[in-house]
Amino acid sequence: KEIKAKIGEDATVSVFESGTKDLYVFGDAWGRGTEILYQAMKLKMPEKVKEKALKAGYYAVSQEVIPEFAGDYMIISKNSEMDNSYQNSEIYKSIPAVKKHRVYEANAEEFYFNDPLTLEFQLSFFKKHFLGK
Repeated sequence: KEIKAKIGEDATVSVFESGTKDLYVFGDAWGRGTEILYQAMKLKMPEKVKEKALKAGYYAVSQEVIPEFAGDYMIISKNSEMDNSYQNSEIYKSIPAVKKHRVYEANAEEFYFNDPLTLEFQLSFFKKHFLGK
């Protein structure tokens, strides 16, 4: 409730992760904190994410279309061993969430799953980044 109150009822949140060749955006049940953000907190996902990733759980996107899937806030599950060069592109840097410093990076290895311990860790991460707690 606190997070929703702070960011606004209509704010959207998207969750991305880079893979070996692609960048992925996630629906509401594929780990990476999506169960907490979308199911428990009832935060909104961007329409394009809902359209492409909700049913399948995830969707591969190219660097050029990241802005279409970007929410008002972005969570990036980041693996330093993957290609994260998209973050240096002008396309990425032009995204409003990036410009407003509303991108929160998590260690992918700590964010993959949705077991009780990982969910507690993810909740703590979201409180820290959205609320400063």
